[in-house]
Amino acid sequence: MDTPNVGIPAPLAAELSMPEQHAYLRAKFSRRTVLAGAFAAAGAAGGMSLLAGGSGPSGGAGPSAAGPRSAPPAPVRVDGRLVAPFGRHLAFGADPMTQMRISWQVPFAVRSPYVRVGPKPWDLSQKIEAEVRDLHTPSLSKKLPAVEQYYVHAALDGLAPGTTYYYGVGHDGFDPASPERMGTLCSFRTAPARAEKFVFTAFGDQGVSPHALANDHVILGQNPSFHLHAGDLCYADTTGHGKDSDTYDARVWDTFLAQTESVAKSVPWMVTTGNHDMEAWYSPNGYGGQYARWSLPDNGFDPAGVPGVYSFRYGNVGVVALDANDVSYEITANKGCTDGRQTAWLDRRLRALRADGSVDFVVVFFHHCVYSTSTHASDGGVRDAWLDLFTRHQVDLVVNGHNHVYERTDAIKGGEVGKPVPVGASTDPTRDGIVYVTAGGAGKDLYGFGPGVKDSHEGDVHDHESIATFHWTRSRTRAPETVEWSRVRYTGFSFLAVEVTAGAHPRLSVSALAESGERIDHFEVARGSR
Repeated sequence: MDTPNVGIPAPLAAELSMPEQHAYLRAKFSRRTVLAGAFAAAGAAGGMSLLAGGSGPSGGAGPSAAGPRSAPPAPVRVDGRLVAPFGRHLAFGADPMTQMRISWQVPFAVRSPYVRVGPKPWDLSQKIEAEVRDLHTPSLSKKLPAVEQYYVHAALDGLAPGTTYYYGVGHDGFDPASPERMGTLCSFRTAPARAEKFVFTAFGDQGVSPHALANDHVILGQNPSFHLHAGDLCYADTTGHGKDSDTYDARVWDTFLAQTESVAKSVPWMVTTGNHDMEAWYSPNGYGGQYARWSLPDNGFDPAGVPGVYSFRYGNVGVVALDANDVSYEITANKGCTDGRQTAWLDRRLRALRADGSVDFVVVFFHHCVYSTSTHASDGGVRDAWLDLFTRHQVDLVVNGHNHVYERTDAIKGGEVGKPVPVGASTDPTRDGIVYVTAGGAGKDLYGFGPGVKDSHEGDVHDHESIATFHWTRSRTRAPETVEWSRVRYTGFSFLAVEVTAGAHPRLSVSALAESGERIDHFEVARGSR
């Protein structure tokens, strides 16, 4: 590959890919990001324990102290290029106070991958073995050769709550603790043992674009404790029907993970499954690629079948991730894939969270919209399967993607407006109903709103009005409906930022922020008696 190196030292230019050189020159990232054309992995991360004192569990294999080496392995090179990790992304285990999962990608097969972890960047004394998941994508056309990708995962258990850890990822020939690799180190913080104020962010429908990158940078500035991604992650499958006739290029994942790394290397990136994430070439259910690339909590009803279904508790908030492909009336490739087990699990999980005295708020996120007036409108399958459960268990906030806009409702109770919630207002889910937010402006091409709605231009916010729209029915037809619950609509790139307050008067302060950082909407959720 030709490597123009204007403004880059020649030795460094020889090491960097074209995207890396672009990132270097723009100074957007704090360190090098390797964007390589390679593919990766399937399996289950073998967890090791990292206790506060640095020892493994009694009777088990714990992380070993890294002693000095007399002759470190030579750096691994292919065609003269350094084989370096890229695309690091974090995720909580089932318990965010004590568990973290670290994942990354390598462009070629490597020997003995591992994570170094410690309390200080100069003290990475713990070394945890990692697992490589090799993902094979067959040749899908004459223009797309078969490709191998290599994803690497390490499970950290037994962490101390409310603690900052430093880490570096490596393999034989690439030691992140060596002086020349210290710039690749990152950090993360576990959830606190006691509830305290924190921020989390959310969006859906990201893809790879300058707008997606801009949103990532603004998100990082919010200093979130975690991020919720409501599906349609990278759009390697551009069709989104979940069928093997879809147009698909798995190499897009390499660029996506490198783009996302600027945030996800330090902020747990909690994802669920959109229709564009049903990649039909990987079993089961087209989710083999998701299993290869992500290590998510395995406390869902069936961790071997639908990776985007799980829950976790952070401080005083219980979070539930769902796979709406299972119930969608619009896109039916995986409809019924759990045979009702996901819905039964959701009922049990919401009941358990509401019975937990330490949980003030329950947030649910998934891809397809319960309530939206944009291009895909509302999915009647989601309404039929889950709306009653959300109402019965008094869910506090529902976040969706799918429609590439920002839209949020008034408080909805029994399918009707329980209370108008204009910009800046407060609502009580125990009395008023639930606010539903479509946060699909993460970076993919934007949608608009339908006939009868005011013309929308980027930067415009439209307040409440009666709108003619539709919802998807069991027969995959569009049933018209006129609604008054659409409170705020915005057609620019954006995301959701939620500040959570604990204590005597807990509340969710919800803001929608444009990619510029401008606040375009805000409201508050404050519960009455439980």
